[in-house]
Amino acid sequence: MSLHLLKSTFTVGAMTMISRVFGLIRDVVIARLFGAGLGMDVFIVAFRIPNFLRRLFAEGGFSQAFVPVLSEYREQRSQQEVKALIDHTAATLGLVLFAITVIGILAAPLLIMVFAPGFVADEGKHALASDMLRITFPYILFISLTAFAGGILNTYKQFVVPALTPVLLNLSLIAAGLWLAPLMDEPVKALAWGVLIAGIMQLLFQFPFLFRIRMLPQPCLDRDREGVKRILKLMLPALFAVSIVQINLLVDTLIASFLITGSISWLYYSDRLLEFPIGVFGVAIGTVVLPSLSEKHAQQSAASFSRTLDWALRWILLIGIPAALGLILLAKPLLTTLFQYEEFTAHDVTMASRSLIAFACGLPAFLLIKVLAPGFFSRQDTKTPVKVGAIALVSNIVLNLLLVVPLAHAGLALATSLAAFIQVGLLYGLLRRQKVYHPEAGWCGFITKITIASLLMCLLLDYAVADFAQWLAWGVADRVVQLALWILAGTACYFIALWAMRMPWRDMTAQI
Repeated sequence: MSLHLLKSTFTVGAMTMISRVFGLIRDVVIARLFGAGLGMDVFIVAFRIPNFLRRLFAEGGFSQAFVPVLSEYREQRSQQEVKALIDHTAATLGLVLFAITVIGILAAPLLIMVFAPGFVADEGKHALASDMLRITFPYILFISLTAFAGGILNTYKQFVVPALTPVLLNLSLIAAGLWLAPLMDEPVKALAWGVLIAGIMQLLFQFPFLFRIRMLPQPCLDRDREGVKRILKLMLPALFAVSIVQINLLVDTLIASFLITGSISWLYYSDRLLEFPIGVFGVAIGTVVLPSLSEKHAQQSAASFSRTLDWALRWILLIGIPAALGLILLAKPLLTTLFQYEEFTAHDVTMASRSLIAFACGLPAFLLIKVLAPGFFSRQDTKTPVKVGAIALVSNIVLNLLLVVPLAHAGLALATSLAAFIQVGLLYGLLRRQKVYHPEAGWCGFITKITIASLLMCLLLDYAVADFAQWLAWGVADRVVQLALWILAGTACYFIALWAMRMPWRDMTAQI
């Protein structure tokens, strides 16, 4: 079974990798065209608000509530009952999202005041942000329905299409920046239109694949009220619990709106680099593990449930620890190679690298949350993660206030990382206390080997990578070659060291 999960994880990871590569291309294009100034600060806020709600209603709370119930229906009920649940859920979700979208468009200026109060003092900045939010807000409707479709496909082990769908957002924003922006009086508004168009495209892209498995929703409010009530009951607390990292980022944006111009952009670009390993591996393994855990819970197989969690935690640490250290050591080379052209200056690289290092410190925690949270949601326990999320959110706010003065925008990033570790510690401790998870043998040796291999990788990169001034002096080709060389060298050093220490790969793919 674990070999099947691993194959599914790498399949989703490969598709997500394609999306993230296009995401990096998107960010390179945007950085060159718009830099890290006022226009980008405004767009990031206008996009982050519906994007936050998407995380809340879509792959956040909704998916964590919907997939376990749908998995249970698929295991224990007829095809007709499964289809009835999907149809009623589609109608309910669509109506709720439509109402939220209308309210959001009408209340755009007020939302900007709430989520970026620092913009209020600048009338032009506030007006531009409000206009762009009216364009981007309907994205929440289309992308949440896209996530609903993706939840159905994932439950039926159709992982490729949902993982590949975000490519359309990246392509739309690239096209908007290159071809639509020059035609507009406010070029940065083209990015807002790119977001809206992408939402529509992503939803339509799902339809043929849902039709193929005979699960294309036909919205109807009288099909399965009981199932939808269960989903809503699970969803309400899950909305908060699973999206705590996004809430923390939104709090960061709120406070950063009071800092110097560029702060929001620096946080954005560093967060985008952090999202690469999270998306490629963290989201991939979380996507695959949730349906598997839900099935094992429905089958009342406690031992297999625990072993699946153990397997996922080992893979998260195996990849997450060296990825975090690599981001810390290669922060400036990465930012220089990808973004330091035209409007994005060397000063922007320096400032963004500070927040990237702070975010990277929390990467293992961000990844672990992707596995630990499904350990609760798959058992339809959403109340416990809510309590943990509340503690993490309060911790983040307190840490923000303590760290923003001495560290500015980097303090906000560091606070988010520390809050994520608090969340991980509480989730892990509760899984152990509830006797849901029992660590398998060999963890001490496993951690020791990862630690030694990671230290060797760090020594290589710290000794061999050129200094920042040299990276600035190089042209594009030299930067790309050097960055690729040291990423490959660091990766090779890490895995060769694990091989030399006889890492038990067979155990990582054994039956669970």
